[in-house]
Amino acid sequence: MTLSYDLYWSFRSPYSYMVAPRLMALEAEYDVACNVRPVYPLAVRTPEFFETRDPLWTPYFMKDVFREAAFLGLPFRWPRPDPVQQAPGVGYRMQQPYIHRLTHLGVAAAELGRGLPFLKEASHTIWSGEVDNWHEGDHLARAAERAGLDYAELSAVADGQADRLAQVVEANQVDQRAAGHWGVPMMVFGGEPFFGQDRFDQLKWRMEQAGLAKRA
Repeated sequence: MTLSYDLYWSFRSPYSYMVAPRLMALEAEYDVACNVRPVYPLAVRTPEFFETRDPLWTPYFMKDVFREAAFLGLPFRWPRPDPVQQAPGVGYRMQQPYIHRLTHLGVAAAELGRGLPFLKEASHTIWSGEVDNWHEGDHLARAAERAGLDYAELSAVADGQADRLAQVVEANQVDQRAAGHWGVPMMVFGGEPFFGQDRFDQLKWRMEQAGLAKRA
């Protein structure tokens, strides 16, 4: 029996980037299917979260993401450019040139049956530090190709159906909260939320209790 789970995921989340390879490896080895449900990052959904945070939040977060990436053996650098832009005086409350299209590309990839591979490859392009200006040239096209997708087809959906895809994202965000949390990455299996990339082992443990089996 194929087990399935929902994955709520953001392109601006370094922790989402960090969990993607393990989720891919899980699916490759075990009879499990990931229902990819991209969401907009908190900075876009609820910018007030960042406006009211404790001043210790940012320095600890920045230490932790670099430490966690090193612990996992993943290349890591803050993206250039940041998928979510901010400006003095307005913070994140401004026009966002990147994150909406990125998220819509993720939804389109999921609808084409290659959601998780695209998340892994695109987030590696954005977060690994291997390229600058990930949004220019053929960087995303090559990520899509590695994920088994035609980037022209993917872009046509993302650009031509932006309003519909935005509605899908909004529905994902409503369902995410209903499932028990608002953060990413968040995996939901059997109605139980697992928030954070550090909950991967608990997710797999719960799947094993439900009969997780290796692929033939």
